[in-house]
Amino acid sequence: MPQNILENLQVGTPSSAWRFRIDTWDFLSYAAKQLVTPAPGGAAGIHLHSEIRRLLQLLEAIEPYWAFPGLQQVSDLRTKMEAGEYKDAFEIVENVKRGIKRSPHSIEEGNALIPEEGEQTVTGDEPSRGRLKPKFEVLVIDDCPVEESEALRAEMRRQRRQGDAFDYEVNVVPSFEDALVAILLNPDIQACIIRPGFCTASGHPLGPDLRQFLAAFAGEDLDPLRPIQRILMLADKLAGLRPELDLYLVAGVAIEKLAGSLTRRFRRIFLRADSLELHLSLLRGINDRYETPFFTALQSHSRKPAGVFHALPLSRGGSVVNSKWISDMGEFYGLNLFLAETSATSGGLDSLLDPHGSIKEAQTLAARAFGAQKSFFVTNGTSTANKIVHQSIVKPGDVVLVDRNCHKSHHYALMLAGARVAYLDSYPLDEYSFYGAVPLSSIKKMLLDYRRAGRLDQVKMIALTNCTFDGIVYDVERVMSECLAIKPDLVFLWDEAWFAFAGFHPVYRRRTAMTSARKLEAMFRDPGYAARYEQQRTDLFDPETHAPINDDLWLTTRLIPDPQQARLRVYATQSTHKTLTSLRQGSMIHVYDQDFSRLNEEAFREAYMTHTSTSPNYQILASLDIGRRQAEFEGFELVQKQADLAISITEAVSQHRLLKKYFRILSTAELVPGQYRETSYENPLREGLAAMDEAWRRDEFVVDPSRLTLYIGLTGIDGDTFKHTHLMDRFGIQINKTSRNSVLFMTNIGTSRSSVAYLIEVLVKLAEALEEEQRALSPRATEARASRVLRLTTAPPALPDFSHFAERYRCHPETPDGDLRAAYFDTYETGATEYLSATDIGQRLEAGEEVISAGFVTPYPPGFPILVPGQTITPGILDFMSALDTREIHGYDHEFGFRVMTPESAKNLTED
Repeated sequence: MPQNILENLQVGTPSSAWRFRIDTWDFLSYAAKQLVTPAPGGAAGIHLHSEIRRLLQLLEAIEPYWAFPGLQQVSDLRTKMEAGEYKDAFEIVENVKRGIKRSPHSIEEGNALIPEEGEQTVTGDEPSRGRLKPKFEVLVIDDCPVEESEALRAEMRRQRRQGDAFDYEVNVVPSFEDALVAILLNPDIQACIIRPGFCTASGHPLGPDLRQFLAAFAGEDLDPLRPIQRILMLADKLAGLRPELDLYLVAGVAIEKLAGSLTRRFRRIFLRADSLELHLSLLRGINDRYETPFFTALQSHSRKPAGVFHALPLSRGGSVVNSKWISDMGEFYGLNLFLAETSATSGGLDSLLDPHGSIKEAQTLAARAFGAQKSFFVTNGTSTANKIVHQSIVKPGDVVLVDRNCHKSHHYALMLAGARVAYLDSYPLDEYSFYGAVPLSSIKKMLLDYRRAGRLDQVKMIALTNCTFDGIVYDVERVMSECLAIKPDLVFLWDEAWFAFAGFHPVYRRRTAMTSARKLEAMFRDPGYAARYEQQRTDLFDPETHAPINDDLWLTTRLIPDPQQARLRVYATQSTHKTLTSLRQGSMIHVYDQDFSRLNEEAFREAYMTHTSTSPNYQILASLDIGRRQAEFEGFELVQKQADLAISITEAVSQHRLLKKYFRILSTAELVPGQYRETSYENPLREGLAAMDEAWRRDEFVVDPSRLTLYIGLTGIDGDTFKHTHLMDRFGIQINKTSRNSVLFMTNIGTSRSSVAYLIEVLVKLAEALEEEQRALSPRATEARASRVLRLTTAPPALPDFSHFAERYRCHPETPDGDLRAAYFDTYETGATEYLSATDIGQRLEAGEEVISAGFVTPYPPGFPILVPGQTITPGILDFMSALDTREIHGYDHEFGFRVMTPESAKNLTED
């Protein structure tokens, strides 16, 4: 059992409640079984009884937030334990454990579903067969007597029909606080029914973490508010925590007076007597999220008899199942894959390039799930999604500000679009050999530089990566707000390739592009916001000329955009397959653009046509559709588990005697310098949800807790060798990114407790092997090992900033942007390029010559271009490249060196 459960009988940190609850019931099962067949001697029994009493107190604190098993079963369990009826107690616990693990599905016997007590059956209806029926919980918020609660449950149970597509159980909590706690703790809740009689405070022993979180989140006191205001505030807070939930209002007054004014918050309003309509509405609400238009259409198509006189010989298994030589392909993948492979776009299917049916419906549902105005499916990865957005927004000559540390697809997209590229530098983490993110001060300074140079009108877009590969997360709302204060029509592209999951957790969500855009839009409509802008305007603009006052004041002020001028034009690209359920290369583009129809719809369509295959993979599209369904129903639960499991790895590494000798998980304090943090938490979520919430509200940058950078410098093994030789080859541990002295682990929604335990076990084995190796080393070998450790832990190569474009590719002496496309295509001329070694380049630089890169040079790690076409090479770049110990460098020839522009080509181009 986790020790803090045994010591703290309050409702604790929500992110780990799922683990504590399962472990508590597991321990009770073990304890009851031990008491059924007690070992000789009484000491163990006394200890078990003591633990059981404490655990039952815990369950009495947390089980009120679940409909199953309910407090009655906890009470029955206590009675059996106190009476010494351990066999009966064991049976109660086992039934509960089976129910919890089966959730969210209803009971099934054979192939038919068993009606539960009070459930109606309808003559002639066929029971659902061959699958488990999804089951969910409904939360009712009302301070009513126990008898009334039981009557309500019984009444809703009587409305059930055997033909219903879903089952549910009802739970009742009395207060505003209990409602918020319930939806934080219990992911099975999918709908909430608010009744006016709820009180404010919880009567349960809430722990300090929950208390602090609720105090920060709930805001103003409810008691002075009128009843309708209290109801609306509760609805807003429930939606703020979990916007996917269906909300209903059950009132006892003339509801027609309320109708129309509350439709934004509630799916429907009912009188208390309308239990049948309420029941049907609950099922309809769940069904609206459960629908998967394209996945369902593809399933239906695969079941129809068909004759294929079109492309795709393997469609319906034609070229595979009867083959003499490749039948093993069919055995491996199964027939359904081939039945679902088709070139058809009719018969219930749809065209990705011109969707009007099931694909269009699926994309509309995705937009709802991710909080976008529009969403588009992409079947060849976020590299293509980025190119689509860039091409749709940027025309040749437009200036684009972009994080130099971004994915290579942005660099290539900007080259193809003919953009004038202005690179932004992220803050460096030299000790660990990777970058953080771009400080807001750097972004504002560059925008102000363009304004001072008279070129701000040429700046079209800014592209940033959120979160970064290493888990650094921007304050998206603040970045957009302050940038729009300087340039009100700036377009934002947020590369959320690694952040698709973030929209399904209340703390993560606030730092996503779509949520931030929606929040800013609401703020711009607020009269109070407009008043604050007018107050700031008097400080930043000259009252007579209306020109902006000095740039230093703009840099140090937290800027507020003009709500009458600012236009929200926000795009997010997500690799759904990286962090949610989708087949490889399944991605989405989410759009929140107030001017999309007026300014970009046609250009976006053409860009989409340019980069999208006319033969998209239907299996990827179907997986995006059903992955969206999972995210809406299970995303909150799975993201909580993902973060919690990462914390458990951090705790294991920091507490294990041998692990902490060789490894450590880098903290927020190590990954985000102090000038970018207002809070001082080392690892916010490890200190509780309230700490994470505070850091994510206040700090400029935060770290995704599910990203774990393991520092391995003290092992004497570099990151690349540790990844391939030790983790992958020996133990099958798959990771992606490394640096010279670190490796990056990620938990995701598919990570299990078993896989976490295996990782910890592997790290312990590696640490033990290092211990044995050191004991066997000779004095000379010991000295060599110390030298390796010293090299990995001290004097790292400084990470180079972007130097600058060569003069002939720069557009203005006061601004840094360059013509990337011109530089790229200049290298196509015969004799325009040559290869030079680092030594040769160094000699030319010492002689005062300018050496210009002819291509992209991208080492892995760190995984972004150190050089781009047209960029000047500096001694710092050469020093960094010489110190790299990675085996993979794209654009660099290990035999011939760097590809650069010849002096002759440079001279000719200058003359031209």
